[in-house]
Amino acid sequence: GLRIHEYLYFQVLSPGDIRYIFTATPAKDFGGVFNTRYEQIHLVPADPPEACGELSNGVFIQDQIALVERGGCSFLSKTRVIQEHGGRAVIIADNAYDNDSFYIEMIQDSSRRTADIPALFLLGRDGYMIRRSLEQHGLPWAVISIPVNVTSIPTYEMMQPPWTFW
Repeated sequence: GLRIHEYLYFQVLSPGDIRYIFTATPAKDFGGVFNTRYEQIHLVPADPPEACGELSNGVFIQDQIALVERGGCSFLSKTRVIQEHGGRAVIIADNAYDNDSFYIEMIQDSSRRTADIPALFLLGRDGYMIRRSLEQHGLPWAVISIPVNVTSIPTYEMMQPPWTFW
């Protein structure tokens, strides 16, 4: 199991129906760390979702955070694609949409490449619910705050996704 300091939290500010605090885990041995707290930044779903090559919406990822789906290529390859498109970080959601409790450990591939931007792993259910909400509202991105210091939030105010057990 993961210890508390190995989690990173972010909050969706809009759309309102998914205004929850989500839990993610940082990549184990590649990528950068969050040196800045972003009060409001776009979380842009990559197109295509797996982000293993050129993105059709890469212009929207510039200076924002990308939401990517697991599969098709290595975690590091996805992170590098987002970095090359000017993204500030990448959140890689599991492609198992029913995964609401099992965190994957993202590790370096055997290519000896590096990435400088933070890479986070998100449960499949959480990624699915964020993408579904954006589609239902016809929105190109969510607005998030990242990272969120949950130790400063009273437990009764923690807006957690109702489909996830904490």
